Amino acid sequence: MAVLRLFLLFLMAPVLVAQAVRVRRTTPRLPGATGPIEGTLGTGRPLRLTVIGESTVDGVGALTHMDALTGQLALGLARAYPDREVQWHALGITGASARVVLDELVPRVREADVVVVVLGVNDTLELHSAARYRRDLLAIVVEVRRRAGDVPVVLAGVPPLASFPSLPRPLRDLLGARSVALDQAARGLTRLPGVTHIPLAPGLLRPGMFAADRFHPGPIGYRAWAAALSEGLPIVTDGWHPGEVARPS
Repeated sequence: MAVLRLFLLFLMAPVLVAQAVRVRRTTPRLPGATGPIEGTLGTGRPLRLTVIGESTVDGVGALTHMDALTGQLALGLARAYPDREVQWHALGITGASARVVLDELVPRVREADVVVVVLGVNDTLELHSAARYRRDLLAIVVEVRRRAGDVPVVLAGVPPLASFPSLPRPLRDLLGARSVALDQAARGLTRLPGVTHIPLAPGLLRPGMFAADRFHPGPIGYRAWAAALSEGLPIVTDGWHPGEVARPS
């Protein structure tokens, strides 16, 4: 069966390459979010949120970071913990794979109370293996913990590219299968204490959720994604131990 799949992939290669080139040429290139990449919301004891990753952390598809994933996550935390000052920090590079994030962004991570890692789309597009993706994610978790402290690390689920409206078939099917494999690899890291994986629900990828490029989330998509992530976001509280998930009181 594996040999048959490889043979079919070989036969489809010219079509896949042509589709990939056409998508790259015709997809509008949107800028990252403008404005500060960090800020504070509310007053009280600090609650430090760091979000690190690819273009969705860079805020592509939103005007400012408050409209994008990090800002929406911070707003959710501020509402859930009104007695805390939420200090948020967005570290994103458009087009970054997990390896690029490890090399270029992780060294900029500061002490935090929770770190959210948002990756997988570019590793999917570059057809990286699940083993490589898992290895790079593991290195990110280790290095983040070395810099931020022994805090919860949340791995946002890899978006299922089979639901991206800008991708034609069969390219969409190939990338969809690859994104599922990478997401499963990320989920395997939850065996580590304090590591949480929150999958991206397919319902969040409805047409109205996308930006003008039909590839990145728009503000509505970011808001919905942040709300879904917030439901499973583990927060450090007094006496927290790795693996514990704290809920708002």
